[in-house]
Amino acid sequence: MLGTLVNVAAIIAGSLVGLIFSGRLSEKYNRTIMQAISLGVILIGLKSAFACNDFILIIISLALGSLFGEMCKIEHRLGNLGEFLEKKFSKKEGSFAEGFVTTSLLYCIGAMAIVGSLESGLTGNHSTLFAKSTIDGIAAIIFSSTMGIGVLFSSVSVFLYQGTITLAAVYVKPFLVPEVISQMSSVGGLLIVAIGMNMLGKNKIKVGNMLPAIFIPLLYYIGMQIFIR
Repeated sequence: MLGTLVNVAAIIAGSLVGLIFSGRLSEKYNRTIMQAISLGVILIGLKSAFACNDFILIIISLALGSLFGEMCKIEHRLGNLGEFLEKKFSKKEGSFAEGFVTTSLLYCIGAMAIVGSLESGLTGNHSTLFAKSTIDGIAAIIFSSTMGIGVLFSSVSVFLYQGTITLAAVYVKPFLVPEVISQMSSVGGLLIVAIGMNMLGKNKIKVGNMLPAIFIPLLYYIGMQIFIR
C-alpha cells in the first residue's frame, strides 16, 4: 500500500498548492488552460489506447462494461458523492462535484494506476506508483487552481481504487499475463480520451459508467481458462 499512500499524499499536496493560486487568473485564462490540459489528457489516452491490437475484445469490453456500469449508475453515484462533499466542504456551488468526479476518474482509469497497483501488490515494487505520484501531484496543482477543492478529495477515490487493486492482486496473479494487462490498459486509454473530450466541453460522455469495462478483459481471460480446462 506504500505506493498508493504516496500517490494520495502527492495529490493532496498538489491540490493545496493549486488552491493557493486559485482565483488569481481571469476566466478566459482558466478556460484556455483547461482546453490545453484537455488536449494533453487526450494524447495520454491515445498513447495507452494503442497498447493492444485486439480491437474486437476492446469494443466488446466497452459495451459490456458500460452496460454493467449503467445498471449500477456509477456516474450518478459519483456525482451524488461529489455533491454531498460539496455541501459539507465547499461554499462555491457547481465546481466541487465536477472537479471531484473528473479528477477521480482521470487518476483512477489510467494504465499506471492499474499496472502500478498490481506491481505494488504482487512484487512490492512501487516505482510505477511513485512515478504516477509525481505526475498526479503536478496535475493536481493545475486542476485545483482551475476546478477547486473537489480535486483534493479525489485522493479518497484513488486510495480506495488503487488500494483495492493492490490487495486483490495476489488473488488474480495467475491471470495477469502481459496480454491481459495491455488489453486493460487499452480500454483505460480510451476512457481517458473520453475524459479529455468532456473537459473540452463536448457532449457529456458518462465515463464513470464505462469504468467496469477495464476489467472485462481480465474476466474474459479467467473464463477462457476455466472453460478450456
